[in-house]
Amino acid sequence: MSIEKRIKIKDLFQKSEEQIGKEVTVRGWVRNHRKQKNMGFIELYDGSCFKSLQLVYSAESDVDGKIKSIRNGSCVEASGTVRQGFQNETVELNVSQIDLLGDCPEDYPMQPKRHSVEFLRENAYLRPRTRLFQAVFRIRSVAAQAVHRYFTEHGFLYVHTPLITANDAEGAGNTFTVTTLEANGNKPDYKNDFFGLHTSLAVTGQLEAEVFAMAFGNVYTFGPTFRAENSNTKTHMAEFWMIEPEMAFCDLEQLMDVEEDFLKSVLSYIMEQCDDELAFLEKYTSLPLRERMKAVTESEIERVRHEEVIRILKEAGENFEFEPEYGQDIAKEHEKYLTEKYFKAPVFVYDWPKDIKAFYMYQNDDGKTVAAVDLLVPGAGELMGGSQREVRYDLLKNRMDELGISEESLWWYLNLRKYGGCDHSGFGMGFERLLMYVTGMENIRDVIPFHRTPGSCEY
Repeated sequence: MSIEKRIKIKDLFQKSEEQIGKEVTVRGWVRNHRKQKNMGFIELYDGSCFKSLQLVYSAESDVDGKIKSIRNGSCVEASGTVRQGFQNETVELNVSQIDLLGDCPEDYPMQPKRHSVEFLRENAYLRPRTRLFQAVFRIRSVAAQAVHRYFTEHGFLYVHTPLITANDAEGAGNTFTVTTLEANGNKPDYKNDFFGLHTSLAVTGQLEAEVFAMAFGNVYTFGPTFRAENSNTKTHMAEFWMIEPEMAFCDLEQLMDVEEDFLKSVLSYIMEQCDDELAFLEKYTSLPLRERMKAVTESEIERVRHEEVIRILKEAGENFEFEPEYGQDIAKEHEKYLTEKYFKAPVFVYDWPKDIKAFYMYQNDDGKTVAAVDLLVPGAGELMGGSQREVRYDLLKNRMDELGISEESLWWYLNLRKYGGCDHSGFGMGFERLLMYVTGMENIRDVIPFHRTPGSCEY
């Protein structure tokens, strides 16, 4: 029987019955090499799936000891006969030949043992080789596919919004300046800069997405955003990815409908495609990841006004560190109480105080609140936030003036309200925040391939 061309490990497992008895060739990396007196076992992975393939060889087939000398981390090509594994649902490869493609020294950091996430973070260029991060980053890939899949199936246009911008949409000032000017201790004259004005890395693609919503109806952007926050918490990074749809002819109620449908669709797709990865992460984190996601997909999400939420918190009888107050934001401990004790389910909190929300949100008739909504989820807290956008030119301009937001840099955004504007809404979801919830990872640095945080840009 002739040996067939290289086959992926994923295909071996998916077509195991038809592969048994065939001679095949696989390529991959050694995760673990166990040696016994008369035989040896090599755990091989090639990245095509989460599972590893067991290679079995005998001392008789390795008379020169070349196979036995192969170390963990090495890259190899192995040929042999596919046979039924020890467990009926698996297959293994009875090896006739192994060729070393890339050797690995004995001091290879990723040995087959449980490393701390801190150690793996310090070796970020190698951590994708571990089972933990193969699970995390495979889920990240599937989650991204789920996002695009949902919006494509619902007729949204995918818009690439700029990464370099002349406006700070949030008005917070935490931006990375983009310049070609040499620093000389003086305030730069940006008129002489590359773009002729002060520019920065974008903190959001929302405003530009609104431009396209006024032409295509339903659009979304999904890409990296940047904030120069000098924060070393577990939930902040300087570079992260945002999912930001914008929808014309959409009010706050319709927005909540879309948010709910979108979240349930994405979670369902991840559970469908990543069962092996989630099972591994459940053991690693000791969290019921699939159970809590399933609970979200099967629940009716409550919709409660911010004012009512504050009342619930004040009457809770809980010893909160931060006292809930009308007109103020709610703390993490409040989110936890609402989702895990009171509602025991996800909840939309809407009609937030105007003074703690962004300038572009639709101002309600009471003059105190805006048509904004946050989705709170058990085990995660706030997962996404959105609003109906202010479409009335005068009200938007007045709000910008109140907050000291420059009309000069956002004249075009105001003009959208003059030239055929309509009711429209949108939301933003931090992709990494979603991934932390899905994977159970506690630190945002561990759900992105290469984290960008204060003092960290090595890889």
